[in-house]
Amino acid sequence: MSDKVEVRARPDDPESGTLRETLLEVRDLRVWFDTPRGYVRAVDGVDLRLPPGETLGVVGESGSGKSVLSRAIMKILAPSAEMLPGSEILLNGVDLATVSPKRNKHLWGVDLAMVFQDPMTSLTPVQTIGKQLTETVRYHLGLDRRTARDEVIRLLTMVGIPDPAKRFDQYPHNLSGGMRQRVTIALAISCSPKLLIADEPTTALDVTVQHQILNLLRDLQERSNMGMILITHDLGVVAGRADSIAVMYAGKLVEKAPTRELFVHMRHPYTRALIEAIPRLGHPSHTYLPSIPGRPPTVVDPPPGCGFAPRCPSAQAKCLTESPRLETAADSPAHSAACFFPLGTPAGEAARRNNAVAGVTAAGTRIDSRDVA
Repeated sequence: MSDKVEVRARPDDPESGTLRETLLEVRDLRVWFDTPRGYVRAVDGVDLRLPPGETLGVVGESGSGKSVLSRAIMKILAPSAEMLPGSEILLNGVDLATVSPKRNKHLWGVDLAMVFQDPMTSLTPVQTIGKQLTETVRYHLGLDRRTARDEVIRLLTMVGIPDPAKRFDQYPHNLSGGMRQRVTIALAISCSPKLLIADEPTTALDVTVQHQILNLLRDLQERSNMGMILITHDLGVVAGRADSIAVMYAGKLVEKAPTRELFVHMRHPYTRALIEAIPRLGHPSHTYLPSIPGRPPTVVDPPPGCGFAPRCPSAQAKCLTESPRLETAADSPAHSAACFFPLGTPAGEAARRNNAVAGVTAAGTRIDSRDVA
């Protein structure tokens, strides 16, 4: 098996030619949680753009803010969450951040839908599969009972559920994990949404089922020109299935780029660390697998400077006092990174070499020369 990660080609970058239609645009999104310790800045100034028919992969470690971002778009945040003024979530020009709960209810299913990472908790255990799906299509599409049943059986067939007429009358606990996830996908696409958010859709599934679920999502997207946000902690999942990737760390975006560009010319040290931590079957036994030292920073009253600085092999004194902004790469207008010493630049390479020689970064983190080779 090759060590190279196969990535999905993207024909054109949004900034490189004629500006394409925008399905979703997120501007300066900030979601904070009020806790006894202070405000948790779960999402802190995120900007995203997604054209119709494309897939955006959002990646990062657990706690980076990926799921809160998805729930903010769906407007299903916890009561303790606060979306700060100035946050905008534009879906086909409609600002979801300001729509009323009543109108938002009518948008779910038709304009946007979500596949959750745990199908057992996202399905009602005391209702049959058929009842849960027919309720949705009858409400949004105005179908009668018989037509709704036929439509649900068609959906179950489409997502690969065997013997769908039998499964229609079964409960979630009668199905395997993979089949439950297929049901949640059928529920999400039942009204042909323009935007589908898949939050860790293959968590806890075996590799074979993961592959089937991801292929299913791709096929459904291609049929309907649906935009999709694929949220995961696994860069290998989005490598061959996303048109572009946004990397999150401590509630912020640290890098955005077309998929192929990101894997070939990564700019942020955190992105490189995530990619290098992907195991390769082609590596010999006991091959050294780089890991990211330390832990993600607290997002309760975070310290000044770059949040990744304590774990970064390139960290310099400036990184401890100033917070970098997303800056567009000079040689790629579709690629941006929030780093004072980006990879592939003279300043970035010098910072890594100097830290390797010293054996310690400006943040006081000891590093192994292999981490900056």
